[in-house]
Amino acid sequence: MYTISKDADIILIQSETSRIEILPGCGAILNKWEVDIHGKKMNMIDGYDSIEDFQQNCESKGFRSSKLSPYVCRIPDNGKYIYGNKEYQIGKFDLNGCSLHGLIYNMPFEVSFEETTEDTAMVALSYYYDGWDPGYPFPYFIEVIYYLLGDNTVKICTNIINEHSSTIPIADGWHPYFNLGKPVDELYLEMASDQMVVFDDRLIPTGALKPEARFEFLHSLEGLELDNCFLLRNPLLGPACSLVNTEDKIALTITPDEFYQYLQIYTPPHRNSIAIENLTSAPNAFNNQMGLILLPAEDQFQLTTTYQVIPWT
Repeated sequence: MYTISKDADIILIQSETSRIEILPGCGAILNKWEVDIHGKKMNMIDGYDSIEDFQQNCESKGFRSSKLSPYVCRIPDNGKYIYGNKEYQIGKFDLNGCSLHGLIYNMPFEVSFEETTEDTAMVALSYYYDGWDPGYPFPYFIEVIYYLLGDNTVKICTNIINEHSSTIPIADGWHPYFNLGKPVDELYLEMASDQMVVFDDRLIPTGALKPEARFEFLHSLEGLELDNCFLLRNPLLGPACSLVNTEDKIALTITPDEFYQYLQIYTPPHRNSIAIENLTSAPNAFNNQMGLILLPAEDQFQLTTTYQVIPWT
């Protein structure tokens, strides 16, 4: 049985074995995902203690679960880019001279639709960006749809509609931090990738790729400090990524559609969780065009990622 409840600006979707908590007023983030596995309850998402915690500490806590739009990760030189032979300067949050993580990560979304059936429950949340940042004067509509499915599965779809009179540059991503009940140093990672984006000392892509095959097979994260972007294989023959707690025999699998070409992996200093970010583009795509989407006027596109927690053997 699936149910949807709302209380104090929190949406709770639950089944007999899984529960997700969504905060519409906080950028429509997925703040908790609790599953029943091996006879105990585990929360997969490293989120916020409360709405107030998000409002006060979203940036300082690393943009946990934030929606990255209309650009992802970093744009250097305080967000400068050229589009249509015109220079723009976009940005909402700046770190060391780089604009970070888009414009809508903490904007209030509205619930536009919800439904429960015998097999699933879903909630759609939407936000209309009217072009309020002079560095991105291109209005668009974004809808994030959460599906809670059986077998400890969450599917997240993103619909974007260009409301501008001409083609717009856009990218999309999500910045969740996952916790499988152990510190990062006790977890293992596997990815469908053997190429990594080359960064400069500001973590900005140079435009090149280099071979990186460490994670083609399950690899320990012990002692590894990662803030890197990986190009996924296309087509995928299975999950793009698996994060595994071998001691408790739990795995998280991540399976995006073909539009999410990149995975950004970040290990925060506290090492209690790990950010695994589905991205349509590499960082600074407004300048380097690595995966940049050019969306025609009145056109739309949909992106989907599926997350599942399974027993690991």
